[in-house]
Amino acid sequence: MQPTELPKELAARRIDRPVPLREHVYQAMQELIISRRLAPGQHLVESELAQMLGVSRQPVREALQWLNTEGWVDLRPGYGAFVHAPTQEEADQLLAVRSLLESESARLAGLHADADGIARLRDLNKQGLEALNNDDVDTAVALNAAVHRCVTELSGNKVLLDFATQVDRRVRWYYTPIARQRGKQSWQEHAKLIDAIEKRDADTAARIMHEHTERTRKSYLEQRLHDGDEDQQLLALPARRRRRAPSQG
Repeated sequence: MQPTELPKELAARRIDRPVPLREHVYQAMQELIISRRLAPGQHLVESELAQMLGVSRQPVREALQWLNTEGWVDLRPGYGAFVHAPTQEEADQLLAVRSLLESESARLAGLHADADGIARLRDLNKQGLEALNNDDVDTAVALNAAVHRCVTELSGNKVLLDFATQVDRRVRWYYTPIARQRGKQSWQEHAKLIDAIEKRDADTAARIMHEHTERTRKSYLEQRLHDGDEDQQLLALPARRRRRAPSQG
């Protein structure tokens, strides 16, 4: 028996699949965490988040479960939800992997980048420096990520791009508190990297990117040491919340 063909008007129709509300809420909360508007260790109250985002509590609850699964939020029985506070070891491991991935991306970009790609890199770097000069940290962080992503795109290696995309949001999270500390030096390092890529000096591009990402890693770890007993304060937070609970409402 021959399969029955669908009428043309049905065959051409596509079912619209709107993005679930919980996904919008998830994305919004993830960006709030990355930008540090929701700080590491901060208690997340469903009703407050729902009011802030203009939604009901149900999609917030679903988004919190999703964020917990991906390590952005910690759900603690009896205490509630808290923004995950990354340990020094977590950050060190991720930033070390990032250094390896992006050094290879820079090396390949030095072999494959075209004039349009290099012009795009220079424009992104210029915008980033302007954002830094205007003390627009959020924009500077976003443009820093855009420069690194562009280098990986110019590498021509889709597998590298997939891996780099997986760590991108975490890198932005770690970079935000040190964006001012890294300052103009970071963007000057970008400029040297772009020069090496334009000259097709792949080995130099890889070395510059390795040194650049290592400086960012060390700056983050130094900032953590400067913060001192941050981790101990965060661990104590749930207990303080619980003691205050009876007097609320």
